[in-house]
Amino acid sequence: MHALIVHAHPDPNSFNAALTRAASTALYEAGHTVEISDLYAQGFTPVAGRHDFLDTLDAEHFHYQAEQLHAARSSGFAADLTREQARVHTADLLILQFPLWWGGAPAILKGWIDRVLAYGFAYIDGRRFETGLFKGKHALLGVTTGGTAERFSSGGAYGEIDIVLRPIQKLVLRYMGFQTHEPFVAYAAPRVDAASREAYLRQWQAHVVAVAQALPCPAPKEPLQPDAERDWRSRG
Repeated sequence: MHALIVHAHPDPNSFNAALTRAASTALYEAGHTVEISDLYAQGFTPVAGRHDFLDTLDAEHFHYQAEQLHAARSSGFAADLTREQARVHTADLLILQFPLWWGGAPAILKGWIDRVLAYGFAYIDGRRFETGLFKGKHALLGVTTGGTAERFSSGGAYGEIDIVLRPIQKLVLRYMGFQTHEPFVAYAAPRVDAASREAYLRQWQAHVVAVAQALPCPAPKEPLQPDAERDWRSRG
């Protein structure tokens, strides 16, 4: 099983970084392979634009999805997107590791979703949820919060964590065909003591290994081919 961890925290000494290292170590020791996309360390640009593409479909009007589809069909994505898409393509398990900021993922991770999981590569008309292009792949969220578990409960100030995470769980990952697994949430990570953080790390390692071990034996991956060679019409 091959995992891709997309890490979205600016501080290499953060607890999110510790969680990413813990997951990578646990998976490796369990016999799996792991790749990490550290978005801040890579200097990943979250802002979409014409710089995403090597050429232009329509120079007069910029329709982002149309340009994405054109790039998918002509191998026309910029180098940073081509690299990240190849990583997604080879991953059996996608892990998104991030702090919850204002009820959602940091802008750099949202930008990674917008730019990398592009129309024509990750989704297409007529292929959603159970028929999504990434059917057979799995996804898992590792999240830290500033608020306590009580605040993210049904009677808490912020509402249930499942509702907070629904946009990324359902409207991104499951929409594209990923099978999602129970998110791991380290509540109040900046406020708990060292022993609690150590417990979080052990729990996260156990959770991610349990998810990985339960996955079906993956089939060998074919290299990512130019999408011009795919019959997109049959997919939508």
